[in-house]
Amino acid sequence: MDGLDLTDLDRFAHGFPYEVFDALRRDAPVWFHPATANTPGGEGFWVVSRYADIVAAASDGETFSSEGGPGREGGGTLIEDLPGGFAAGVLLNMMDDPRHRRFRRLLTPSLAPRAMRTIEADLRRRAERIVDAALAKGECDFLADVAAELPLQAVAQLLGVPQEDRHRLLLWADATLDHEDRALGESTERTQQAAAEMFAYGSALLERKRAEPAGDLLSLAAHARIDGEPLSDLEQQMLFNLLIAAGSETTRNAIAGGMHALMDDPGAWKRIRDDRSLLPAAVEEMLRWSSPTPYNRRTATRDVVLGGRTIRAGDKVTLWWASANRDGEVFPDAYRFDIARSPNPHLAFGRGGHFCLGAALARVEMHVVFDTLLDRMDSAEPAGPIEYTRSNKHSGVRHMPVRLRPR
Repeated sequence: MDGLDLTDLDRFAHGFPYEVFDALRRDAPVWFHPATANTPGGEGFWVVSRYADIVAAASDGETFSSEGGPGREGGGTLIEDLPGGFAAGVLLNMMDDPRHRRFRRLLTPSLAPRAMRTIEADLRRRAERIVDAALAKGECDFLADVAAELPLQAVAQLLGVPQEDRHRLLLWADATLDHEDRALGESTERTQQAAAEMFAYGSALLERKRAEPAGDLLSLAAHARIDGEPLSDLEQQMLFNLLIAAGSETTRNAIAGGMHALMDDPGAWKRIRDDRSLLPAAVEEMLRWSSPTPYNRRTATRDVVLGGRTIRAGDKVTLWWASANRDGEVFPDAYRFDIARSPNPHLAFGRGGHFCLGAALARVEMHVVFDTLLDRMDSAEPAGPIEYTRSNKHSGVRHMPVRLRPR
């Protein structure tokens, strides 16, 4: 592992470096990553790469905290420490039980599979318009024109964001998530401006929801109570930021990654087109294959042994979901894109108490997009190289030129 630096974002600029994690799972499944010139805070961290160890840690929220640990003023789910009381402990995904569980319980009914069935027809109509527009172009940026568009429209609808504002929100989220022009843990004038504009927009929108509530998630958050007390203004604002980013960014990358895999295997496209009963399993394989969130960090709250290594209280511990999704001990022939793979216990949505709240929404969006493409599109082929985001936290796609042929 000499010279390995997972905080050097250039290593991720052309997609996730699966071969590095193959070596880690084989030789050092729980490995201490020393600090390098690129590592935020000059502090090393643990890298957990094997499926079984990741599941064990993710399932033990008391030992592996999403919020922080002894001796730390900050914490969170990124390699870099985020301020306690601003991000760590305030963002839903950087919060521990019992508040995390109570906060999550407020939102669960609106995002449960039953709720998704009530909006599926609307999502399908939107998908049909999106796909028809892309097919009319013939050659398009599949990421922008198809993969990003339905998740963006859906999250705007669920949050009560005017549809005409949705692309502004996407630009702000992209600026804060992509590290095209900066190192890990750094910000630029562009990212600071995007964050400030998004914060101002969210604050104004939440104020309107407090005055005129509607049947959307932001109105729910604006009027919710936990233990009889309203959510703080900062909690509401951070929830808005989180749902915009998570609701638009991760699913679009799973859709793009799934289409990229299908273009590499035209026979799989034909099989699904001829037998739609394969589509649910194919969607799960796209999620495993693309792993839109490569890792999440936890912080050890006590000394613990994991994978034969002793992790000390306060240590940073990174759980690499993307590596687990290529673990041959769990997924036979893990580097084969298998649209009929069963079982497929992938970790694209995480595991444990922080299992992705929007998993049902993501699955429905992917299903209706690909079902619509299968109805209307004969084939797709690359029209240029795929361009990835420069990030170790998001397996993102910036551009994906494709040539679409209608049926």
